[in-house]
Amino acid sequence: MRIGISVISRSGQSIWENGLGQNVFFLAELFQRLPFVESVLLIDVGDQNAMPPQIDLAARNLRLTRVREATDEVDVVIEMGGALDIEWLDLIRARGKKVVFHCCGQPYVNLVEPAIFSKPSYSPRPERCDEIWYLPKDAAYAPMMRLLNRCDLHEVPFIWHPQFIQQRVREVEELGLRYGFDARDATGNAGDVVAASARRGLRVAIFEPNISVVKASTISMLVCDEAYRADAGAVEAMHVLNTLHMKDHPTMLYLANSLDLVRQHKATFHGRHDIVGFMVQHADAIVSHQWQNEQNYSYLDALYGDYPLIHNSPWLREAGYYYHGFDARDGAAQLQRAAVAHASGIDDYRARSQRVFAEVDPFNQHNLDAYAARLLHLCRSTKFANSASRR
Repeated sequence: MRIGISVISRSGQSIWENGLGQNVFFLAELFQRLPFVESVLLIDVGDQNAMPPQIDLAARNLRLTRVREATDEVDVVIEMGGALDIEWLDLIRARGKKVVFHCCGQPYVNLVEPAIFSKPSYSPRPERCDEIWYLPKDAAYAPMMRLLNRCDLHEVPFIWHPQFIQQRVREVEELGLRYGFDARDATGNAGDVVAASARRGLRVAIFEPNISVVKASTISMLVCDEAYRADAGAVEAMHVLNTLHMKDHPTMLYLANSLDLVRQHKATFHGRHDIVGFMVQHADAIVSHQWQNEQNYSYLDALYGDYPLIHNSPWLREAGYYYHGFDARDGAAQLQRAAVAHASGIDDYRARSQRVFAEVDPFNQHNLDAYAARLLHLCRSTKFANSASRR
């Protein structure tokens, strides 16, 4: 079985600009581990004919090709990192090959926000593919997607691997910087937790992209400010990233100016930065908020560095510091708890994170088996199913 996965190349592209770009490579490498998969290639629908500089395709045994060139080189097409030409998909299916749309973005918001907020949109034709694959976070939207696309839908595992963050960590280490929570800031030389009066407050970073209601910084800012008002020693600084495009908006100005952290000059608003590069210089904790989009790579990147992650993701309830829904006061209590006890409890914190990493590892046998089953089901009526079942 030969598989093609769509990607999109752009000028100035970075593997850190969104999680989808990384997800494509995790999935491609998972497919390469399946015994019945002969090859995996990337189908570029962008304009650069090259991947971000962080990607060594040869080392991953991957090749980048254009849509038309892929016609005779694929048996299964996964539309994932970029929208594919409808006429080409019709040709592929007419030749007895299979097409899957792997939905990674939040489907309801992707459908509704473009119309409400006059944002660019993409409206694919119904019945253009054989199956839709969606992640567990979007199970509630499966009936909607089934009606929109008029084909079978199947849930597939959420996968993540630390390879990209490990690569970035090595880069900053060459500059003399270290990614990871530094317990020495909260403990004495002998490892004893210092007195509350001597403990430095947490420098908090908020990484929400602020381009959709599903991942915005508003609640996270309220969490930080509530924690600061309850205990000024808990928060030393609040850094709100991805906000420069709305810094002059009246609503944003009103919200910011209502916060004690802003009034006391302890808040800074930034543009876009990758998590490793920013954390090693400016922050040692992360506060996040999502709405119906609970599986995010940024959470796992934070946990990989043992940083206190204050979050409201039910999927990640057993890791980090969880608060419920929009309960900013509960989030503030979790932030205060992290400020006091994170250093002393870091071994247990790390162990809980490791259990999450094992669950989402693309090369975990459970995840390999799940994607293998999906491919075999997809191709059950083709010649590929028989040859795959013999391997």
